[in-house]
Amino acid sequence: MTNHKLRFGMVGAGGIAQAYAQAFETCEAARLVAVADIRAEAARALAERAGCHSYDSYQAMTSKSKLDAVIVCTPPATHAEVSIAFLERGVHVLCEKPFSIDVRSARKMIEAANRAGVKLTMGSKFRYVDDVIRAKSIVMSGILGEIILFENSFTARVDMTNRWNSKPEISGGGVLIDNGSHSVDLMRYFLGPLAEVHVVEGKRVQGLGVEETVRIFARSQSGVMGSIDLSWSIDKELDSYLNIYGSHGTISVGWKESKYRQTSSRDWVVFGKGYSKVQAFCSQIANFSKAIRGEEQLLITAEAALASVEVIEAAHNSLGQEHWVSVGSGSNGRTRVNGHAIVAPAPPRRFATALPR
Repeated sequence: MTNHKLRFGMVGAGGIAQAYAQAFETCEAARLVAVADIRAEAARALAERAGCHSYDSYQAMTSKSKLDAVIVCTPPATHAEVSIAFLERGVHVLCEKPFSIDVRSARKMIEAANRAGVKLTMGSKFRYVDDVIRAKSIVMSGILGEIILFENSFTARVDMTNRWNSKPEISGGGVLIDNGSHSVDLMRYFLGPLAEVHVVEGKRVQGLGVEETVRIFARSQSGVMGSIDLSWSIDKELDSYLNIYGSHGTISVGWKESKYRQTSSRDWVVFGKGYSKVQAFCSQIANFSKAIRGEEQLLITAEAALASVEVIEAAHNSLGQEHWVSVGSGSNGRTRVNGHAIVAPAPPRRFATALPR
């Protein structure tokens, strides 16, 4: 395995899969050898671009392709089913966010990986952005003093009326589990474990059956406060998506530029050129590949992925309530959509690779 590029398969040929395919074009550690999607034409089109084989189901790909690893890009309700199928065959799995729609299935994924002795990680692209990693180093250096407040915002006007992301039986919820999975992973990256959350829902203007605008309040175990704005219905048009305030300075991670300023100085110090999707995906594949080879540690461990699911589950449980909810308190496999507890559905077989991710 140390003398050749790792052989990757990809399940799902939707939008996020296209970004991975582009990243593989410049990846030195791995190559894409197979794509599966029950939309056979979509699988063939992506495979033609990548110069690899295509299959009309992930089951066919497991039996006909020799794989070292697989990237799961299917809708969230199928993540556990698809991931476990590969894990049990000894294939390393990178599962796109959200890692799973509930804690119970996330734990089953981790148990399957442990039994097979293979790597399991969550795809969360912002953790691999160069500017984010540099920002973490700056924060850890102590030059900004004691961290007091964390702010994140992922908002954009997107018509979700006909997209699977707004169908809870497929997605697990609304904007909270969709964009929020990125947010809570970033918050944990900078602040460590989160202790409790409280979520306030905004107006629904698209007529959706799930939340489309929310504000998440969170408190880390170390006592740092955080807030996250998520929306499919407004665009705050901010230059930065991440701001961290310390007792001696502020750091801002932006779409086109990242910078920090100490209170002892009038000038901002630019340390990054902003967000690059291709760079983030390339770095994600590289880290996963090197972890498989034993050359470095996973940036997002399976346990970190589980922790993100626990935060989102607590956040869902907080919807419609007037009080804070502890993270990791457990909900017996239940999650909340629109303030009502529902049992997480078993992944419908027909969604196995049918929908774009």
